[in-house]
Amino acid sequence: MAEDLFPDDGVTGAERAYDAASIEVLEGLEPVRKRPGMYVGGTDDRAMHHLVSEVLDNAMDEAVAGHASRIEIELLADGAVAITDNGRGIPVDPHPKFPDRSALEVILCTLHAGGKFSGKAYETSGGLHGVGVSVVNALSERLRVEVARGRQLYAQEFSRGIPQGPLQSLGQVANRRGTRVEFRPDPQIFGPKAALSPARLHRAARSKAYLFGGVEIRWRCAPERLKEGDPTPAEDVFRFPGGLADYLAASLADTEVIGRPFAGKVAFSERFGPETAGSVEWALAWTPLRDGAVSAYCNTIPTPQGGTHEAGFWAAVTKAIRAHGERANARKAKEIRREDITAQAAAMISVFIREPEFVGQTKDRLATAEAERLVEAAVRDRMDTWLGSDPKLADEILEHAIDRAEERQRRRAEKETQRKSATKRLRLPGKLVDCSRTGREGTEIFLVEGDSASGSGKMARDRETQAMLPLRGKVLNVLGAAGAKLADNKELQDLCQALGVGMGAKYREQDLRYDKVIVMTDADVDGAHISALLMTFFFTQMRPLIENGHLFLALPPLYRLKQGARTVYAIDEAEKTKLEARGLGGKGKIEVSRFKGLGEMDAKDLKATTMDPARRRLIKVSIDDEFEDTGGLVERLMGRRAETRFQFITERARFAEDLDL
Repeated sequence: MAEDLFPDDGVTGAERAYDAASIEVLEGLEPVRKRPGMYVGGTDDRAMHHLVSEVLDNAMDEAVAGHASRIEIELLADGAVAITDNGRGIPVDPHPKFPDRSALEVILCTLHAGGKFSGKAYETSGGLHGVGVSVVNALSERLRVEVARGRQLYAQEFSRGIPQGPLQSLGQVANRRGTRVEFRPDPQIFGPKAALSPARLHRAARSKAYLFGGVEIRWRCAPERLKEGDPTPAEDVFRFPGGLADYLAASLADTEVIGRPFAGKVAFSERFGPETAGSVEWALAWTPLRDGAVSAYCNTIPTPQGGTHEAGFWAAVTKAIRAHGERANARKAKEIRREDITAQAAAMISVFIREPEFVGQTKDRLATAEAERLVEAAVRDRMDTWLGSDPKLADEILEHAIDRAEERQRRRAEKETQRKSATKRLRLPGKLVDCSRTGREGTEIFLVEGDSASGSGKMARDRETQAMLPLRGKVLNVLGAAGAKLADNKELQDLCQALGVGMGAKYREQDLRYDKVIVMTDADVDGAHISALLMTFFFTQMRPLIENGHLFLALPPLYRLKQGARTVYAIDEAEKTKLEARGLGGKGKIEVSRFKGLGEMDAKDLKATTMDPARRRLIKVSIDDEFEDTGGLVERLMGRRAETRFQFITERARFAEDLDL
């Protein structure tokens, strides 16, 4: 009989401390304020501006549904923002399920309450989960809603998600309809100095008007909110009947393009029958003198990370150009890839579909599989017709794509030659576990914390493409070290030799030996500190490595959860709690184990969660172009002056939710 390694010796002191009273139940909008990152992606400037997007998207949904023709966005003197539409207005009658509360209060104070679940009120919409405006309410210091319906005006005020009184009837209004939402982001969440940017809101208003030609968007900003030298106008009106074609023309006003843009709009019902709702609109041009840029949207929601609608669009364009090349007997047409088509393409894609699925509440990427099929089929027909209508232009585009394909192949050959010669030339550090691929394309190096972590990593890695360099302890803080100390530091010298590049002015992009440089440290305070030190090193000594998109942070899990044969992983406590509440779909009790570090993870766990490109999570390190003084912030946090760090911590200490002591 096997020995019981975990005998039940009765109730322990720890078990007594963990009883029913330890279980915290968050009600109403409390989860939003407790974990804002789960709903708006964090508490930074981007997350704060996402609140405006949630309200603006609701107004745009009214316009797209045909119930509103005008939207007003106003940045007020006190830092609040007001968004008004002339749509139907939020319902104010008692809710059937909560007869003592109005529908408006239910929508503002209840997660997953809205009119977009059934599809009856909106055929296509940006809101899906019924959490948008309630999240805005929860994260606002104050919020006021005014609704004009049936020639009656109603209003209700809230503070941090809590009603400050019942819904009030303010009497009759003759020439008004729709909804006005005025709110001020909560400084307790976003920081005392956080402020909405007039320029950013102005750009958002303009882009929304381009996405739906039937709406007029009016912009106003209090003069007090405009800093000296800010070119943002105090008032503006946007209306673009040409939609994305107008948007692209304005964006490329001073840019040379090949021929004329390819633009159009197709309702899916034209291609697939009346039962298929939605449409796709696009505008595309090739710009030989500048890099490509793509802006994609779903139901007027920006999707900066693209998704299935973008994949379908490029599949249609690529296949149409290849087909034209084959008809023209261009022998290299078959070698054309999507990246050759997009290399110098300026494109805008907007799709409207029923019940879209996004990755996360911030909706950065569309995940609806059906969208790829719908968009590809709709655009492919039009692209074939467009190319056939102008053979001379079609040949120019084909020649441009073949040139890009040849250039891509040439660069790949050069990289392989460079990496081979760099490997021969460099004295690579002995502890580097290199990959076998000779070219740089597709390769990556993991910078790991110590030899124990590299042990599991060596077994988990893909030997062809993944290299590994263990670092001993915490690397040197380059902002607190003299130049001579920096040059003599062995860990940093080994790192430079492994990467094949020099520091500072000696950095040469073409000598870099790996496509991705991935910092992989333990999911604890020490690991975060090592990551911060390495990011400081790369920012100050190899900034082009970040600017060119080579630096990443790995996200190893903190927990492993097993239920029967089902195993999942959680990045942090919040994700673990969410998974436990939802269940794993297996049988029996959920078993939870916590990883103390990468060195304790089995190779199969490390591969499945952190090293397998198909399943892992990575954070791409980038420099925010909208943040003007990144260097100053890095110096403040990592430089020699401890008092600046102390001041930064003091200013933000009350926003910290968790401390690892």
